[in-house]
Amino acid sequence: MNTTVTPSRAAGPAAEQAASAAAAAAALVPATVPLVAVPASDGDLPPATASAQVASFVGATSAELALVADAAISEALAADAGAAGALSPADALRPALEAAAQTLGAGLLEDSRTEVAGDVVAEDTLVFALQHEGTTLAWFTLRARGERVAPPAAAPAGGARASMRMLYDVEMTLTAEIGRTRLPVRHVLDLVPGSLLELDRTAGSPADVMVNGRLVARGEVVVVDESYGIRITEIVPGSDVG
Repeated sequence: MNTTVTPSRAAGPAAEQAASAAAAAAALVPATVPLVAVPASDGDLPPATASAQVASFVGATSAELALVADAAISEALAADAGAAGALSPADALRPALEAAAQTLGAGLLEDSRTEVAGDVVAEDTLVFALQHEGTTLAWFTLRARGERVAPPAAAPAGGARASMRMLYDVEMTLTAEIGRTRLPVRHVLDLVPGSLLELDRTAGSPADVMVNGRLVARGEVVVVDESYGIRITEIVPGSDVG
């Protein structure tokens, strides 16, 4: 566990973007007093054993975002304790992390997790103190994750394929479609268990593999360990798959 880390003193666009993220987070931390974000000094880092809510952001600017704010939100959580559906620290700080992520551009903010601050703050971490009238009540940190978006050394630089690597860890939903049909509303309302629907393709025809409604491949339906699967037989031209 790192307990003597000096926060990064980066300047320029990266630091300005981090400052915007910190300001957005500070505005939504549910403290009993308003907070403002300022760069943390060497002697004003979060305690190494403090609890931090951490969330990974994957996008044009991939980063680890964290808030150390349990003490700052303790009164708000205590007031909520008697209400139905009382918030946990993770739930209470999620809107602040989402606001910070929005300043980083398009991307996906993953579910938050709890870690200790000593494992979150590293030498390349930008740390901001969230203060009220000069007193630090919480901290926001941002650590760039360039390693998640950098192409492999053997891959050529540039090009559409390289620019997509920043999204390689984003999950997408694939749907297999074996056929379609059209029915009047009255026939849909008459459907009951045992009704038969005739689809627009013959038995043995390949199934369509769709991503967000776009056809990317075709394949044959197979059974794998008692579950259905699709063996890809064709990649649709223009789908940029493969």
